[in-house]
Amino acid sequence: MQKAAKKKMKASEFLLNYALYIILITILVVVCIIDPSFLSMQNILAILKQASTKGILALGVAGLIVLAGTDLSIGRVVGLSAAVTASLVQSVTYSARYFPQMTKQLPLIVPLLAAIAVAVIFTLINGFGVAYLKMHAFIITLGTQLIAYGCNCLFIEAQPSGSAQALSTFESNFKNKAAGSINVFGLKIPLVVIYFLIIACIMWVIWNRTRLGKNMFAVGGNMEAAAVSGVNVPRTIMLVFLMAGILYGIASFLEAARILSVGSNTGLNYETDAISAAVIGGVSFSGGVGTIQGVVIGAIILQAINYCMLFLGINPYLQYIVRGLIIILAVAIDVRKYIAKK
Repeated sequence: MQKAAKKKMKASEFLLNYALYIILITILVVVCIIDPSFLSMQNILAILKQASTKGILALGVAGLIVLAGTDLSIGRVVGLSAAVTASLVQSVTYSARYFPQMTKQLPLIVPLLAAIAVAVIFTLINGFGVAYLKMHAFIITLGTQLIAYGCNCLFIEAQPSGSAQALSTFESNFKNKAAGSINVFGLKIPLVVIYFLIIACIMWVIWNRTRLGKNMFAVGGNMEAAAVSGVNVPRTIMLVFLMAGILYGIASFLEAARILSVGSNTGLNYETDAISAAVIGGVSFSGGVGTIQGVVIGAIILQAINYCMLFLGINPYLQYIVRGLIIILAVAIDVRKYIAKK
């Protein structure tokens, strides 16, 4: 009887831990049965490419969720950082470029650092509000979301041409390095996928092999206990927000190259995809729980669901409903896990 009870308990625990994965993978299997061509290499590479920039954002916000926080400003910060990137990588032969005085193309490190700098400014403001002003992450990031959007609109409207058109016509070197591909055994692997995997490996090392990673989980698990044990809580929070800002900046740089046109609506709702990917990947809103590999898998599965809805031609408005249900389901399962552990 005891063995049967233990087996039943393990089975229910397994279903609780992997319920969302099971549901989402089942959806993908059904789509593949409906149309087997969904599993073509072209579609798989397209899913990985689209998942990469959102995945980098998810790796950034995952650390904030581990701290039992969140970040609602991601999308608008990405929009502003991408706009700054776009203004610096426009072709010098383009007559309506943002900086007409620029007659030589800048090294790509300049727009990359500019994008990172913009994103880091906002995440450090968020971090300061959480760490030192003791504000809830929801409130401070809601405020910076609006500020970033306003700044982006002002930046785009300040074009010398007097128009508020989207920034486009980028130089070829930027497009090739940020959104190009590499030939591997006849397969054209998007470079952004390689960048995503490299960043994921770096983040895995930070989370699992550094003092910052250990302190981050300690603070997220129990802030008071972490402080008593000697962890500098405000410093840890600031460093995690700094790390998130660097990742947002890199993602913005790559996203500008992927979409090839940056306007005031660039980045809209990106925060929902990033947070969803992290939560689907097992990062708990209760704090102190999460893995990098889970975030990577979560980002890919979420994008696969989005892609399969486009593939099947599902109404775009219905797609929003499905994505909203996925978020609710992910958080509901996370809450159930937390209650079960207590």
